[in-house]
Amino acid sequence: MRVVFDPNVIISATLSPGGIPAILYELWRSGAFELVVSPKMLAELEGVLAREKFSDLVHPDEIAQLMAVLASDAVLVPDPAEEPGVRSVDPDDDYLIGLASHARSVLVSGDKDLLNLSGRIPVYSPAQLRSFIEGAISDRT
Repeated sequence: MRVVFDPNVIISATLSPGGIPAILYELWRSGAFELVVSPKMLAELEGVLAREKFSDLVHPDEIAQLMAVLASDAVLVPDPAEEPGVRSVDPDDDYLIGLASHARSVLVSGDKDLLNLSGRIPVYSPAQLRSFIEGAISDRT
């Protein structure tokens, strides 16, 4: 299974190590699924984490380490040049829809604008993906 995380999922995983996004991050690290990233997604993630409002929560070294792990261990694909067939109410999210579609991946987000597209695109909340993966893992045992 291939997955594209909305940057908000990775940010949540970084800020709340006990939360569901952090569990998903660890499931990815353990090989439960492939994580797909693109240059635009990585740039957005790094830019948001570097904002002053996060300076007391995330050290620049932690950001650098996270970015290095994503760059080396995730599947890096080019940003799609074409617009996605399905669009979000928030045009800033369209690149994530296009990335997931182009990479034949499911999109995981906590963003209601994206989650409202369920049925039109394969999009899941972090909790929905966790349930799916843990169900698949328990079916194998």
